[in-house]
Amino acid sequence: MRIDGQRYGGKCSCGKTHEMTTKLSVIESGALLRFSDYLKELDLDGDHICAIYDTNTYNAVPADRRPKAVQEIILDPTGLHADEFSTAEVFRQMKDGITMIVGVGGGTVNDIARFCGYKKGLPLISVPTAASCDAFGSDVAAMTWEGLKKSISCLSPVLVVADLDIIKAAPSDLILSGIGDMLGKFIALAEWKIAHAVTGEAFCQEIHDIMDEAVTNIMNNCKQAQDGDDEAVAQVVYGLLMSGIAMQMFGNSRPASGAEHHISHFIEIQTEAFSETSDASHGEKVGVGTILASAEYHKLAKIEDIAPYVIPYKAWDRKWIRSYVGERLYEPTLKEHETDALAKVTPEALIQNWPKIREIVNQIPTAEQLYDTMAQLGAKRSLTDIGISEDKLAELLDNSPLARNRLTLMRMRRMMTKEVH
Repeated sequence: MRIDGQRYGGKCSCGKTHEMTTKLSVIESGALLRFSDYLKELDLDGDHICAIYDTNTYNAVPADRRPKAVQEIILDPTGLHADEFSTAEVFRQMKDGITMIVGVGGGTVNDIARFCGYKKGLPLISVPTAASCDAFGSDVAAMTWEGLKKSISCLSPVLVVADLDIIKAAPSDLILSGIGDMLGKFIALAEWKIAHAVTGEAFCQEIHDIMDEAVTNIMNNCKQAQDGDDEAVAQVVYGLLMSGIAMQMFGNSRPASGAEHHISHFIEIQTEAFSETSDASHGEKVGVGTILASAEYHKLAKIEDIAPYVIPYKAWDRKWIRSYVGERLYEPTLKEHETDALAKVTPEALIQNWPKIREIVNQIPTAEQLYDTMAQLGAKRSLTDIGISEDKLAELLDNSPLARNRLTLMRMRRMMTKEVH
């Protein structure tokens, strides 16, 4: 299966011109055996490649399938994050004369490679070793920077080579992570449409439809993929890569990340007051966040008239932020929320658009439907499953918007009285 990235670039019906860096994505068994052929096909210089792995991904790729490189940087996977420390280590090790970076691994390794390629001004090739996330084809690196989770605009790969033999051999929990990450798009797409309705935020129907098709494709194939069916695994990988292409077209992660991701990020950043930790993968936490957000949103959508419960916008209280997130995260949090996305919402706009919001929410699969799907897969589907106390639910819903300054329905709850929470 091949994806011609260039067909998704150019002038769009939304009025914008979408830029596409990714020329080709290949999803095939034995694809890495033909790595040099793809370089020649795209007229890419393969003589001065630096390949970045972690120890696990290096061992997962047989020697005859590792991209030929003049330098291989193999990072210690223990506590590895895409952050200022891992990227500094890559820069420290990287030799002079490198003309291209290849990220070989999961989301973390590829985010590190993407950021380093961007900073060095070098083209990137992405080689996913597991169907664990949707970031392989995107132009966004999910980084932990100064303690906060950030989506940092970088460069998209010019080529993605997904070898199904390697991906199928990956631990089964990794594909469950990718499926959880993708099911979150049901929430993210709804958030995007809601923000467009309430504030006129930029929206592209073509990108929406690409993402909607990708997540529906995942939903329809996830059980067979988890069972190891070749075609179903290929379809899951295809959906993950198309999600990355959708983000690349839009220029940021808006089509792919909403309140469900913010719940995951909030747990990951470990504020002073919310110190519970989870060993679950990012995608597993997103999957749980998807169920939680769906349940809350469908509960809100049962309210026919929101007017009695709407209150004026009020900015975050700085003293409360300091006491809640702690000194380590205080300044980065203030910087993130310097211009609060919620400030664009007026009570009148929220009330006027409430029927539309209810209509959008009712298109999201219910929490019960999502729970049943994940139960069939044996995936994590509750706070308990990811090691978080169930009594933290209300705190997560109320405060997870601190993780990212993006307009979501979860953020709009700050303009609703506690009676509806």
